[in-house]
Amino acid sequence: MERQELTQQLKDIIKPYAADKEAYENLTEETDFINDLKINSANLVDIVLDIEEQFDVVIENTDMERMLDVKTAIEIIETKLSAK
Repeated sequence: MERQELTQQLKDIIKPYAADKEAYENLTEETDFINDLKINSANLVDIVLDIEEQFDVVIENTDMERMLDVKTAIEIIETKLSAK
């Protein structure tokens, strides 16, 4: 899967949880889920669950703890997909 396609799918997953809509519209790989998008920790868990369902992968707690920005999330998803 292309990184651009992966980023778009991740963006679609994040959309309902992003409190800061302007930051969401300007999303880049450096966008931080908590500081930029104002997503709370409970919704971060929901995002991880949505990612697992969308991509049919399992994300361990250690990966979940690192998944605080778009770039890290994409790298973790890519790693999981390549291991399938």
